[in-house]
This record gives sequence, structure tokens and C-alpha cells, in this order.
Amino acid sequence: MKKYLLRGLAFVGLLVAIAAVLALIESQLGQPMGLFSGSRPTDLGYKDGKFKPCPWKPNCVSSTADKGDTKHYIAPLAFAGSAEESWGKLKALIAKTPGSTVVSDTPGYLHVEFKSAAMGFVDDGEFALDAASGAIQVRSAARLGVRDFDVNRKRVESLRSQLK
Repeated sequence: MKKYLLRGLAFVGLLVAIAAVLALIESQLGQPMGLFSGSRPTDLGYKDGKFKPCPWKPNCVSSTADKGDTKHYIAPLAFAGSAEESWGKLKALIAKTPGSTVVSDTPGYLHVEFKSAAMGFVDDGEFALDAASGAIQVRSAARLGVRDFDVNRKRVESLRSQLK
């Protein structure tokens, strides 16, 4: 029994090593291989003051989730000056974020892909200007996997601290 367990572990280790080598090649060539990028969602957007709900998985945060949903809820990005100035500052911060690619930039709405450097995992970030409430609504979610080790929450909190 121990022999089969060791073989299984060796096989899993080999798969992880192959994935790491492919990710390294991708990062050196600058050509996305799509290994961990997933498919771009077609159902994103900000409609009627809401983003689409987060799935059950703990790899998504949203300021339009129910406040009692501690796994998914995150406060919107509040701002004190003009809405246009804060929106511009957010866009500048995102442009400086390594691995970020703006997918959609329409008045009051921004969809950004955030790609991790090591393995090429892609998260979808959405931002909606809510000038009436003095906030920028936000949703950030991993495309693949179940857990994201709080990467999306930490990214939003980092943007929050930089906007102040």
C-alpha cells in the first residue's frame, strides 16, 4: 500500500513540476499559454446597482454582496474629492499594477484582468463609479480553482489604501 501511495505522490509531484516549467517558459517568452487563465466571462457588468453574485467559492469578493456574507462582502472604495478625480486615480493605480490588462473601459465601468506572475492565474476585477454614494463599487474574482488565499481581497484593500 505504501508503494502505491509513493507512486501517486511522485506522479502528482511530476505534474506540478511540469506545470511550473510551462509557466516559467510562458513568463520568459511573454506569450500566454492559457494554462491557468481560464475563459473570459461573458456575463460581467454592473446592472441596477449590482454586480453578478459571487459563486459559493471563497475566491470572490464584492461590495454588492450581502453585508452578512463575510466570505464575499467587501466594502466599496470610498472617496472624498470629486468622482472624476477618484476614478482617474483608480485607473492610474490599476495601470501601474503588474499583470493588469484593461478589458473594458466605458464611462463609469471598468473590467480588468489581473494575471499572477508565477503561474498565470487570471482574476477578473470590476469597478463601477457610484458618484451618488461617494464610492466605487468593486468585484474581484478568480476564474479557476476554489481558494485564492485572499488574493482578491488583498488586492482590493491595497487599492483602497492607495486611493486614500
